[in-house]
Amino acid sequence: MKLLPIAVQLQGVNGTPNRETGNPMTRLTTALASILLVSTVGAARAQTSQPITIRGLGTISFPTSTHSAAAESTFVRGVLLLHVFQYGDAAEAFRAAERLDPTMALAYWGEAMTHDHPVWDQEDVAAARAALAKYAPTAAAREAKAPTPRERLYLHAVDILFGGGPKAQRDTLYSRAMKTLLATYSTDDEARAFYALSLLGLSQGVRDVPTYLHAAAIAESVFARNPHHPGAAHYWIHGMDDPAHAAQALPAARALSAIAPNAAHAQHMTSHIFMALGMWKDVVRANENAMRVVDSMRALRAQPPTFCGHYNLWLEYGYLQRGRTDDARTLMEKCELQAVRPTADAQDPDNTLLGSAVQMWTRYILDTRDWSGDQAHWTPDFGSARYPRITWEFTRGFAAARRGDVQTARDAQRGFQRLRTQLMAAIAAKREPDPNDAEYRKRLDVLGLELDAALQLADTPADSDSAVALLRRATQIEDSMAFAFGPPYVDEPAHEMLGDVLLRHGRFTEAALEFQAALERAPGRVSATRGLERARAGTAHGTP
Repeated sequence: MKLLPIAVQLQGVNGTPNRETGNPMTRLTTALASILLVSTVGAARAQTSQPITIRGLGTISFPTSTHSAAAESTFVRGVLLLHVFQYGDAAEAFRAAERLDPTMALAYWGEAMTHDHPVWDQEDVAAARAALAKYAPTAAAREAKAPTPRERLYLHAVDILFGGGPKAQRDTLYSRAMKTLLATYSTDDEARAFYALSLLGLSQGVRDVPTYLHAAAIAESVFARNPHHPGAAHYWIHGMDDPAHAAQALPAARALSAIAPNAAHAQHMTSHIFMALGMWKDVVRANENAMRVVDSMRALRAQPPTFCGHYNLWLEYGYLQRGRTDDARTLMEKCELQAVRPTADAQDPDNTLLGSAVQMWTRYILDTRDWSGDQAHWTPDFGSARYPRITWEFTRGFAAARRGDVQTARDAQRGFQRLRTQLMAAIAAKREPDPNDAEYRKRLDVLGLELDAALQLADTPADSDSAVALLRRATQIEDSMAFAFGPPYVDEPAHEMLGDVLLRHGRFTEAALEFQAALERAPGRVSATRGLERARAGTAHGTP
């Protein structure tokens, strides 16, 4: 049978979530999923540990107690999709396995697992519990019904993950349960891979370097035994996608795109390493590949291409770093149009499209320094959407200050401060503390200081001391933030802005130090690289 491209689960529009918009999950239709699920390669054999290959997704060995070869291969498809975070498609595969063998315990485990997104700090507890309840109504009943001790431990772990208590506590207890499972079945590389993933989830989406490196080492050990395991390459990348460690995971990035060419997220994920190393040509190619997979699947559903979303944001940033400004602008403008006029298949109740459009617009304005062009005056209808609006207020205020339009800059500053107060109150009212909120608060603190500095310079261009003092505070806050992969989380990197101010005022030696610090967080970033070159040139000519 000829293999159709696998389904692409869309997070928001086309990929992983961002911190500001909280993108919802989009699922493939049952009819299309049914067509795709039968296209498997590799003979499944119940109750064996023989590797199973699903073309375009990779190879794993995950024995189960089912006596249905069809259920086994369909289940493996689900696990492979789970490993590359194609959660909607994975859920369809697990449900198909349940239909093929209603007694298959691990199929229900798998469906529940699709509702936990540890790297993104997302979960749907109610949906996971409902999936597990289809197998048996309680945790005790499920474990009693499980056909083998190994399957019992998998169910025990997932029942902990979606049990009672705060999320951080459940994540910790789940990781311990996976560690116990691995200790009991030391040759089970699926237990090893999912244990590595559980470690990545312990810090609720905020990088904890020692834990991330531990997870990467575990994933790398799986990859050494099975270089066709998508989860091994994927989790190895996630554990090391920061500038200090990314080079060590370059083999995983080179491998993952070949392991899972039919998974859009796998194609995109390689760019986490390329971006951390400033490999802009590879960043562009990876995200163009990801979008080809996304749009080919949309075409199968008679849907038009999409121009917003996570992968397109990274693609636009890659274009900008490569000097392909026209391509970046075209992509941004298509996303803006899609956000203003969403199609019937991509309505935007959670402001996913609008948030994506604002992010792409911000990157374009800040990285092209086009303070006065037509795009600098873009004014979308935000309605009640506060998260995308506060970023827009910062960017329009920053651009206005740089072109000397103090009145507009002050208006944007007031809008930014008003929204910041509202968002901080909403965060404070949450029942459970969230490490992501602490990082978001720091981000807004940095942006607020930068906007104040830009306005101060617009008011008194010759006096840089006050602005420099504000920006030094901003750099201290940014330096305290955990590294966040991707295009700059602080939209105007603080060290880079400080370097630019120092450079404009002839303080070349100090400027060079700031640009060097900026490049430590964002290697190869073009504006920081050029700033450093100019600062060094000024120093070489004997200017202070």
